[in-house]
Amino acid sequence: MHELSIALEICRIAGHQVGAARVPQIRCVDIDVGAASGVEIESLRFCLEAVLAEPPFSDATPVIHLQGGDVLRVNYVEVDDDGPSH
Repeated sequence: MHELSIALEICRIAGHQVGAARVPQIRCVDIDVGAASGVEIESLRFCLEAVLAEPPFSDATPVIHLQGGDVLRVNYVEVDDDGPSH
């Protein structure tokens, strides 16, 4: 099941982008997955949900967009900055 390895790498990338101190504040990880990427979308979603539910993450949500081609890309990482909601 290479989707677990992919999920772990996505989480590593997300953590690297926000910094170790802010990892527990990650609320959403948005990714694109290509139909020809060889990734089983529902398996990846399951793995991401499982990894993001555990420390150091705190129930972050994966948002997966199916794309054409073989793309596999982290688009953005949403962080809760404890600011006022609008």
